[in-house]
Amino acid sequence: MKSEATFKTDLINRIEKEIPGSMVFHLDPNVDGSGIPDLLVLCDDKWGALEGKKHKDAARRKHQEYYVEKMGSMGYSTFISPENEDAVMEELHIYFGR
Repeated sequence: MKSEATFKTDLINRIEKEIPGSMVFHLDPNVDGSGIPDLLVLCDDKWGALEGKKHKDAARRKHQEYYVEKMGSMGYSTFISPENEDAVMEELHIYFGR
């Protein structure tokens, strides 16, 4: 099983490769450890936020559910792990129209 850091690095590379024109930023949890999702995906006039987890049953920090849901109401936001990576990537292709 990949470490969470390796999973996120590979995920960033996959998103930037499969969603042409996208930019992915890994947000620093030490700046705001309040549960803001790890990754910010920008493409044209849309954005998405992804909270990466090592596996689907990994612990969630305080407020992560809140921020994923809140940000999802403003754009696209979800939890992502190796178990749902392909499904989330499909949703990103649809959401960004690419």
